Amino acid sequence: MTTRTLAAPVRAYAVVTLAYWAFMLTDGALRMLVLLHFHTLGFSPLTLAWLFLLYELAGVGTNLVAGWLGTRFGLASTLVAGLLLQVLTLAALAELDAGWTVAASIAFVMLVQGASGVAKDLTKTGAKSAVKRLSADDAPRGSLFRIVALLTGSKNAIKGLGFFVGTLLLGAVGFRDATLLLAAFLAVLFVAVALTVPRLDESLGRGRPGSTLREVFSTDAAINRLAAARLFLFGARDTWFVVGVPIFFHDALSDGTPAGDAQAFALVGAFMAVWIIGYGAVQAAAPSLVGAHRHDLADSVTLARRWSGVLAGTIGVLTLITAFGVAGENAVLQASAPYWLVATVALGLLVFGVVFAINSSVHSYLILALSTRDRAAMDVGFYYAANALGRLVGTLLSGSSYQLGGLTGCLAVATGMTLASRVAVGRVEP
Repeated sequence: MTTRTLAAPVRAYAVVTLAYWAFMLTDGALRMLVLLHFHTLGFSPLTLAWLFLLYELAGVGTNLVAGWLGTRFGLASTLVAGLLLQVLTLAALAELDAGWTVAASIAFVMLVQGASGVAKDLTKTGAKSAVKRLSADDAPRGSLFRIVALLTGSKNAIKGLGFFVGTLLLGAVGFRDATLLLAAFLAVLFVAVALTVPRLDESLGRGRPGSTLREVFSTDAAINRLAAARLFLFGARDTWFVVGVPIFFHDALSDGTPAGDAQAFALVGAFMAVWIIGYGAVQAAAPSLVGAHRHDLADSVTLARRWSGVLAGTIGVLTLITAFGVAGENAVLQASAPYWLVATVALGLLVFGVVFAINSSVHSYLILALSTRDRAAMDVGFYYAANALGRLVGTLLSGSSYQLGGLTGCLAVATGMTLASRVAVGRVEP
């Protein structure tokens, strides 16, 4: 194989990775911009959660369609379409008018967030499917796992950095100018990537016009069961991540004064960003942590089962600690939590994040390892539709479970979902 032949896939992978990173930076920044801007306008935490529901709901359908679009029109086209839609989304959000009614503002932001969700999953399906197309059939054992882990882990670290960027821009230039700056940044990258599409098509493969939307739904039992495991895995994470823990930390750390609120917001934001960045770092390191070079496909399925069990045990223990900790304090621990319990919850969730990242990384590798080269986009789209559905369910459960049972309720539901994920992955046969 010539140097020129080798260089083309490397350049294509670099372009795909750069585009994915840039998109996720704006995605993380946009989440914090919306969350904090509307919080300062007086929106309740549960109302804030509603602003992100359409974002998650859009991901379910988009992932299914994105897999078909990538197969029919080519992965490069899917990637570029996602970048363009995010540019338009950011520009549209800058037109939000402070004079609108609350109902109109909520409806507008939900629609724009929905479009952003579509953009994210178009970009993600194009980027992750490209990894399968670019991987060599005779690559050394564990190399696909390492490439997937690096892409996914670095993406989450960049998204965590986006949380910081979003808060810095909001404080420095305000909501409208922050969204415009993000749109301009991504527009420059969109033009650069769009100009490379012809060369990308050579490496990533051109479309297959005869493919039908019906092909999106997999008939492979292993892929279907892995998708179910992914649904419960991310549902478990978002059950506490979206509403429960941010509200819990804020109520426990704030003294009710404006200064106390500001300090609590900063601490909550810092914890969430550290969790995401650490999660991404562990994802990227997962192949080394589990010794991917020693494992074939069957070994990797066994790894997924083992780490799913560890995850269920981790969140289960934290649920019990929280339940005993609130005894004698108040029924649902929505305020006045003792500081030792706040610190224990924070530490426990960081441990959960490490185990969760390894689970996520192994799952992300398995979906590509189980799929064929021609069906990669279809299977990845189907799989991440299940991921998006899990996030949607988790978002809904986060608000309701906290409302009914406080943090203990959130963690108990998350424990049940991790157990369901373990059952599903336990039935995957390579």
